[in-house]
Amino acid sequence: MSSRSRITPTVYVSVDIEADGPIPGPYSMVSFGAAVAGRHDSAGFRRAEPLGFYQELRPISERYDPEALAVSGLDRAALLRDGAEPAVAMREFCDWLEEIRVDEAGRRYRPVMVGYPAPYDWLFLYWYLVNFTGTSPFGHSGCLDVKTLYAARAGVPFAGIGKRSMPAELLPDLPHTHHGLDDAREQAVLFANLMEWRAG
Repeated sequence: MSSRSRITPTVYVSVDIEADGPIPGPYSMVSFGAAVAGRHDSAGFRRAEPLGFYQELRPISERYDPEALAVSGLDRAALLRDGAEPAVAMREFCDWLEEIRVDEAGRRYRPVMVGYPAPYDWLFLYWYLVNFTGTSPFGHSGCLDVKTLYAARAGVPFAGIGKRSMPAELLPDLPHTHHGLDDAREQAVLFANLMEWRAG
């Protein structure tokens, strides 16, 4: 059996979260956005139309760091009043993932979350999914860090990598606004550019 015949079709989903503190549970994810970055199967990688999902969430605790919350520009009182219930939002996100994992030909793809950098976003997203739905459509390890991918593709040390250190042709012509959906779409383009990039 060839290695190509063992490939699991994958849909890459760029996710960006905003939170009011460093860890989930004591602190809250206040918003998150997701955008389809591309599909990867035996035919190779293909960037996708960046279909998106976005939610602002009701905080789950009384604790918050005002500086962390200020990054998102969201108002805590408005979130407490109008934010989506986390359990509802995470179920709706799972439903959205079910829709986008099927392509036009009806083929099913396994979702993998991508982020820049991924650890913080993954920490909150995975915790919220498991805590509020009992499961994660990404499994427990379906996460890909764009900074790590760049380090491997470029052959450079991970320490010190930033967008300013990347070649200009990789960088999206999109603003970084700290709005979950805007930033998820920006990351989706960066990831797709990197997947298509020939270093050197």
